[in-house]
Amino acid sequence: MKYYIIAGERSGDLHASNLIKELRKKDPEAEIRGWGGEMMQEAGMDLVKHYQEMAFMGFAEVFSNLFKIAGFLKECKADIQKYKPDVVILVDYAGFNMRIAKFAKAQGLKVFYYISPKIWAWNQGRAHNIKKFVDRMFVIMPFEEEFYSRYDYKVDYIGNPVSDSVTDHVVTENFRSRNRLTNNKPIIAILPGSRKQEIESMLHVMLSVVPSFRDYQFVVGAVSNFPKEFYEEYNKDANIKIVYDQTYDLLAHSKAALVTSGTATLETALFNVPQVVCYKTSSISYNIGKMVIKVPYISLVNLIAGKQVVTELIQDDFTPKKIVAELKQILFDKYFLKRQLNGYALVRERIGNYRTAERAAELMVDYLK
Repeated sequence: MKYYIIAGERSGDLHASNLIKELRKKDPEAEIRGWGGEMMQEAGMDLVKHYQEMAFMGFAEVFSNLFKIAGFLKECKADIQKYKPDVVILVDYAGFNMRIAKFAKAQGLKVFYYISPKIWAWNQGRAHNIKKFVDRMFVIMPFEEEFYSRYDYKVDYIGNPVSDSVTDHVVTENFRSRNRLTNNKPIIAILPGSRKQEIESMLHVMLSVVPSFRDYQFVVGAVSNFPKEFYEEYNKDANIKIVYDQTYDLLAHSKAALVTSGTATLETALFNVPQVVCYKTSSISYNIGKMVIKVPYISLVNLIAGKQVVTELIQDDFTPKKIVAELKQILFDKYFLKRQLNGYALVRERIGNYRTAERAAELMVDYLK
């Protein structure tokens, strides 16, 4: 069978790459083409366009790039028509992928959605369009089954791929020596995100707290999508180290973490590392978000737990003073720490034990047959 897969960001690239590997096992004659990243390409997909070209973050940023996005949509639709796949598989990335879903359905193509867009957070009415345009939805958040049931739409909960990735990770024993980290100071991880706009908004504020914790070494979890010079501009302190594409090893060796809201908050929780969640965007995007977002939290940890497990420092609360105060609590307040770790245990329980990509591929091939 012929598969066309679209992922629009780094985490989608990772999860889609694992899905591609499993699809190839279930369907040895699979032909796979799509939009995504190098991980999907390495897994065996014919890559049409890299997600980095489409990485726009926030309402204002998307609005200012509408013409460019329209051009990408036109190009993608034309490529799908030419390729004539048996199924279009969409991975999160709602703004773009929902338009592709509508188009593909109009072309008479099967449409599967792997990792639901976060419509439960804002504009929940989009569930009606998902029901209309998406043949099968595969969800990775335990609360999403109940959400979609309100719209009389049955979805498949397949576990969470982050849980699988963390479980499968083999920790590098020589991580410290390989990255020239000292053995006599505990590590505080800084995970500033994987998008350029995120990093530019977050990293300099995160690093400003370093002088308050001289007994610790701060290590930035960087991604190799950007040149080293991009990160080194922020490195004004000799105590700061930067490691590339080693987030899981970094977390496995960390005492605490400052984490930009996103998938990394869940990864950090599953490694049982105490964290402070941070987030800041443009004023326009933030004010629009405040008006439309329907959930009480932004971090996956708190959303899955259904209560506050980790502190979220958002926008005006994202200040050096508040970061220092929260970081001291998770480092030195045993009661506060225990409460957070108990919350992590609840998150793991609710996610459950699944082989997410394998389960999704199995269901997809069965549904197509």
